[in-house]
Amino acid sequence: MARFSHTVTVAALGRGWFEEAAGALVGLLDASREGPGGAILLPDGRPVDGLRLLKGRHLRPGARYGEAVAEPEAAEAPAARAATVLREWRPSRSVEVESLMAEEDMSVRLGVRVREPLRPRAVEVSLAGHQPKGGSLYRFSGRAKADLGAWWAAVDRLPPAPPAARPPVSGKAVHLLGKARLTVTPRPDGDGSWQVTVALSARGRWLLRPVGAVILFFARKPVERGFREAVESAAREWNTTFAELTPLHGEALRAEIADALTEPGEPAEPKAL
Repeated sequence: MARFSHTVTVAALGRGWFEEAAGALVGLLDASREGPGGAILLPDGRPVDGLRLLKGRHLRPGARYGEAVAEPEAAEAPAARAATVLREWRPSRSVEVESLMAEEDMSVRLGVRVREPLRPRAVEVSLAGHQPKGGSLYRFSGRAKADLGAWWAAVDRLPPAPPAARPPVSGKAVHLLGKARLTVTPRPDGDGSWQVTVALSARGRWLLRPVGAVILFFARKPVERGFREAVESAAREWNTTFAELTPLHGEALRAEIADALTEPGEPAEPKAL
């Protein structure tokens, strides 16, 4: 088994702001409606970018959403098919969606469930993929869960306290050749930021364990370097994103989220507080 761990310092995120932002996002979507051609319109009439109702009734279980996919230049290469199916929409209790992506050589199913979305308590993610014409070597699956209640409890501890005994965020991935487990554990830093430790363990399965051990022995340094760089990149992205958003509250925050939903490729103008 190979184990990798890396700790980064990130800007702390206030629970009140996070829940306000989540409530604003869910509120905007809950107040949206179907427009011409299946466009999804926010309360101000602007369409959500790239999202159209393809089948069913808007915000009802079974509703299928997607966007037009450009045809490939080569006639022999079929276009990818993508859609998102709404499984549950109860903002006070649970929201669940399932995304489907199918190409000629790969099919992927991603499920996301948020418990108590107006004040999120937990996020659960499932992933499964396979090659339609392939065997078991071309199948993989994974699950992850973020216990947000445990996360806030962990970051509310005094800095000298030991980290949480159980990581608030954990996930695992399984393939015929091996399996991996990822955990994320935060703790408060003395200056008001968070120290977040990301740990990854991987091992081969069945008779492939010795082979996997040999491969990981020789590839350990580049894998460890790539893992560390990925964690640090995610930390930089976190710090940049939330430094821009956390000063916003109320209508300014709601407007910023609405802009992000309707114009994701364009930077929004600063909003007056």
